[in-house]
Amino acid sequence: MNFPNTLSLIRILLAPVFLYLFLSGQTGLVAASFVVYTIAALTDWYDGWYARRYGFKTRWGQFIDPLADKILTSAAFIGFYMMNKQDPLFFGTSEPVPLIILIAVIIFRDIVLTIVRSVQELRGKEFRTSMISKTKTFIQMTFIFVILGLISISAVAQGGAISVSINSYLQSQINYYILLLITVLTAASGAAYFFESGENIEKQTYN
Repeated sequence: MNFPNTLSLIRILLAPVFLYLFLSGQTGLVAASFVVYTIAALTDWYDGWYARRYGFKTRWGQFIDPLADKILTSAAFIGFYMMNKQDPLFFGTSEPVPLIILIAVIIFRDIVLTIVRSVQELRGKEFRTSMISKTKTFIQMTFIFVILGLISISAVAQGGAISVSINSYLQSQINYYILLLITVLTAASGAAYFFESGENIEKQTYN
């Protein structure tokens, strides 16, 4: 196993570590979870750069790298759901669409579609990442980092004015509706992928 693939494996192993720390309820460990998540996310950037720089692109890498990314982001969304179970005020008091459905849609789309696409690439079929998928990934990652960062700051500054302000936002409907929009975008990017795949198959059939 080459170096970039090793980093991808480490990212997968760090996902449950992050989740354990995040849900620990202990100030220091909650703050540490943000550090662990950040380190894991940085390995994604570095292993991609390293693989391109030194020509370590392999079929196994094409499979495990995106899968590791989705496992990590899924761990964060599961953490958000579990926090909501502990504190019903997290993500506001009104849920037009239950939070569990939003989280389930995001995780189901990301994991299943990543596996399907990776298997296709292992078979030698390459699919370009659409702009909507790139946008979805960027918004998802930004949202996760912001929420994790705010929760970590709130945990460290517990009881202070900063903590009160942060908690006010985390418990607001704004936070919920941002997640709702991310879910819609995630579902739309999944639909776009299957639409594009269908067009590719149709073109190959007529050609």
